[in-house]
Amino acid sequence: MSDVVQGILVGHGELADAMLDAVEEIAGTRGGIVTLNNRGLTPRALEERLKQLAGDGPSVVFVDLPSGSCALAARRLQFGHPHHIALVCGVNLPLLLDFLFNRELSLEELVERLRAHVGVSIEHPPRDADPSVPG
Repeated sequence: MSDVVQGILVGHGELADAMLDAVEEIAGTRGGIVTLNNRGLTPRALEERLKQLAGDGPSVVFVDLPSGSCALAARRLQFGHPHHIALVCGVNLPLLLDFLFNRELSLEELVERLRAHVGVSIEHPPRDADPSVPG
């Protein structure tokens, strides 16, 4: 078994902090994921801060959008450290919870597990559904 995987949640504005707050509330645990927002950071400063947070151990960087400064900084970091940095774009609460509860897996196993998440569930009521009936 390898080192426990560190999560780094990066987003625009206060999104990362709000998501982490919700995940910790649901999970009833703290730790394992740190946050970073891009407010006031140049692309290079954002990359440098990510590098500091990731350190030398295995890390998964979660970003809100697949493009933009957060994802680009993470990709540049990943390019220099391909064996211990994984990037997940389009983060959501179920994905973060799964990560949090399975951080002891190897980075490779954890990435495969996270890859199985679809991320979006769209439910459409049947045409004959009665709108007055809840649920």
